[in-house]
Amino acid sequence: MATKSNILKKAMLAALEKSMGIVTAAAKKAKIDRCTHYKWLESDPEYKTSVEAVADIALDFAETKLMANIKKGSDTATIFYLKTKGKKRGYIERQEMEHMGSIKVGKALADETYT
Repeated sequence: MATKSNILKKAMLAALEKSMGIVTAAAKKAKIDRCTHYKWLESDPEYKTSVEAVADIALDFAETKLMANIKKGSDTATIFYLKTKGKKRGYIERQEMEHMGSIKVGKALADETYT
């Protein structure tokens, strides 16, 4: 037997798919509070996985539109694609660095007060 919560979760997932992952629009359509959606995300791993799958569908849709614009000859779309997907080939405007670990702050710097 389906619980009320499970029925609402299914309604929310369907609404998320129709709204391309826009939570506010989906919550209104499913007649739930946005906070309920976020509580389910934290407490229900299966629901979270389903929501992530909906997000992937929305991303696939956007990528399809981007590729269509590239095929139409859009310079802007082409540049955006190269900046995001072509980084390993040097298509970047700035260098991005990832730091793993902690940063030590000297005593003099830690004791300074900024106003």
